Amino acid sequence: MANPPYQQILGIRFFAGTAEEAIARISERGGFLVAPSAPGMARLGEDEPYRRAMLAADLAIPDSGLMVLVWRLLRREKIRRVSGLKYLKQLLVKWKGEGAPEIFWVLPGENAREKLLDWSRRKTFPVKIDNCYLAPRYGPEMEDRQLLALLEQRRPAHVLVAIGSGPQEKLAHYIIERLGYRPAVHCIGAALGFITGDQIAIPDLADRFYLGWLLRFLAQPRLFAPRVLMALKLPALLLRYRERLPPMRQSVDSMSGGS
Repeated sequence: MANPPYQQILGIRFFAGTAEEAIARISERGGFLVAPSAPGMARLGEDEPYRRAMLAADLAIPDSGLMVLVWRLLRREKIRRVSGLKYLKQLLVKWKGEGAPEIFWVLPGENAREKLLDWSRRKTFPVKIDNCYLAPRYGPEMEDRQLLALLEQRRPAHVLVAIGSGPQEKLAHYIIERLGYRPAVHCIGAALGFITGDQIAIPDLADRFYLGWLLRFLAQPRLFAPRVLMALKLPALLLRYRERLPPMRQSVDSMSGGS
């Protein structure tokens, strides 16, 4: 496969190809793919484990509509946005066409698993309940030996991580560094829930015009208000650092000498 162009933004190299090209690339080489949200990009200077995971990602797709719009205004450069939802839809079409390879699903809870299994029956898409892992609540530093043991035992070709921005990138980095083989790990956040019904549905038109965040905010304003506020930090970071990785902010304890 020819080397596609990349665009570096805030120190992260974003893949500038299509969803289909991204799928082919990560499926062929393995590793982990990320689709960082605007709040996630805004945390690059605040969350060291997340920052390490993002820099180690094998492929990053430009999911954030806010990032894409601000970059176009700043640099007069058009970036092809590939949303996590579009990526996932293309991925599921590919898998179904291939007869569904061995897929391991990392999910945020019991309701997400039930929705996935219901969806699989409606769409005749094979999902093994034994390959559905309910992720625990992770701390700032990632560790999940149970998940590692399951993956080593079953060795699926693909791992789909759908637990939300932040923990999912850290988890993908953790497992890729420790597994004895190299699956393709797809970090797609809430996109799976949009399809299965675990989250509010995002119509294709809303996704195309970068309005998915608004529908989610209107559906759950208390939950998404803090995320919207975090996302609003992103334009200032882009204006100041552009291609460069923002420096880590010093904590209050470090600035005061730990006293």
